Amino acid sequence: MASAERRLILDLPEELWADLARVAEAFEFANPLEAAFVGLADWITRRKSELDDRDPARRYFVNEALDELLTRGSRRK
Repeated sequence: MASAERRLILDLPEELWADLARVAEAFEFANPLEAAFVGLADWITRRKSELDDRDPARRYFVNEALDELLTRGSRRK
């Protein structure tokens, strides 16, 4: 089963589109749409991190080795 594609259609003010085009050129993206995609992904990552910080129960260690090292370090004190 193929993954479902989600579409987002935005009508941007000319000034915002021009800024997006400048960013795309400066960072050597193929076009403003690629820059927008990267920007949206970055924004989502930052907001998700903020949400995780608000709810400590949702936090987790990505690297189990780091968790183990922290546990060992706390035993030494």
